Amino acid sequence: MTLSNKTVIVTGASSGIGAACARLFAREGANVVIGARRETRLRDIAAEIAASGGNVAHLAGDVRDEAFAHALVDLAMDRFGALHGALNNAGITGPALPIPKLSVEDWNAVMETNLTSAFYGARHQVPAILESGGGSVVFTSSFVGQTVGLPGMGAYAAAKAGLVGLAQVLAVEHGAQGLRANTLMPGGTLTEMAGDDAGFHEFVRGLHALKRMAAPEEIAEAALFLISDRGSFVTGTSLYADGGNSVCKT
Repeated sequence: MTLSNKTVIVTGASSGIGAACARLFAREGANVVIGARRETRLRDIAAEIAASGGNVAHLAGDVRDEAFAHALVDLAMDRFGALHGALNNAGITGPALPIPKLSVEDWNAVMETNLTSAFYGARHQVPAILESGGGSVVFTSSFVGQTVGLPGMGAYAAAKAGLVGLAQVLAVEHGAQGLRANTLMPGGTLTEMAGDDAGFHEFVRGLHALKRMAAPEEIAEAALFLISDRGSFVTGTSLYADGGNSVCKT
């Protein structure tokens, strides 16, 4: 199995891409440490993984709280004795408003959840990963803010773009010590964040060369490549699992 004897943290793991990644990583042999705000949903995912024979520990909390990032690392080290990877996946879109109408409070909420939380994660994950002999940190970014500027998503775009720069600097600062850092760039994915508006889904499908949206499990396969040794010479880059969104003009 690709992640046999590896321990990986996944945030935003109570649904969508995070839950799909946690399930896949566990099937590939990882000890998974999952975190999210929704305790009941998180507990259900953990129980599902354990029932399938996976090794899992879970902790509910808010990624905007640095103490939560520290606690997840402590849980990984206490329960499994090492940390080899982390998928910093938690995020929100915020209200769909043009920048002049976006409140400072909403801007800060999006930044804290999507970008500052990744900084908190890296602050605590990187030393533990290096102590464990090296590994991989991945940040879930987006095509929004990189190849597409969608109206009403200024804060989201800015935060997700910031993750790219964060990963690049981490890659340079710690590459010689055995750390890889990358961003994962999903396209439109059928998760709770995408909602259930059929008209919106039709619009999003049209943005992609494949003319469809992804299942969370498809994005998880790309995350697995970055987290595992299959991506051993990949660092400081952005992996587009976007269904051709970035090249589509039709």
